[in-house]
Amino acid sequence: MYFLDLLKNRRSIRKYTGDGIERDKIETILKAALMSPSSKRTNGWEFVVVQDKEMLKKLSESREAGSQLIEGAAAAIVVCADPAKSDVWFCDASIASLIIQLEAAELGIGSCWVQIYKRMHPSGETAGEYVKNLLGIPQHLEVMNIVSLGYKNEERKPYDESKLLYDKIHFDIF
Repeated sequence: MYFLDLLKNRRSIRKYTGDGIERDKIETILKAALMSPSSKRTNGWEFVVVQDKEMLKKLSESREAGSQLIEGAAAAIVVCADPAKSDVWFCDASIASLIIQLEAAELGIGSCWVQIYKRMHPSGETAGEYVKNLLGIPQHLEVMNIVSLGYKNEERKPYDESKLLYDKIHFDIF
């Protein structure tokens, strides 16, 4: 697929069919994540793949709102990073998360970014602490987000290029 078409058609998907994702497709998505750029090639990110339905349900309770869609996903990738490896770990983790979403779209798999960093769990602890405790993630890592994955059970229209915010683009000076 032409890259601009991939971007135009990749939309956040929150409803999934419930069908599992083939192992080779999960591995391809992870390979793409491992190739994502990182500051000074520090590779401070870590990825936890969750496919267990009970664990997906628990991850869907990470936040008061906005994480419930994870319960219906076939899989989720928890994206973490080590702040000691890079002062821009959140950028590296964000880039890796986007690469995960783009590769998933290329493979015909829907995805949605669920923000965890700087969000709260209903208990009052941070969403990141909740996820770390749930999955046994070492305390020195920060949880950036969870990318839900699954075959689409909803259709979203591609971006309408005539509605792009071209006024946000500036040449030479603001």
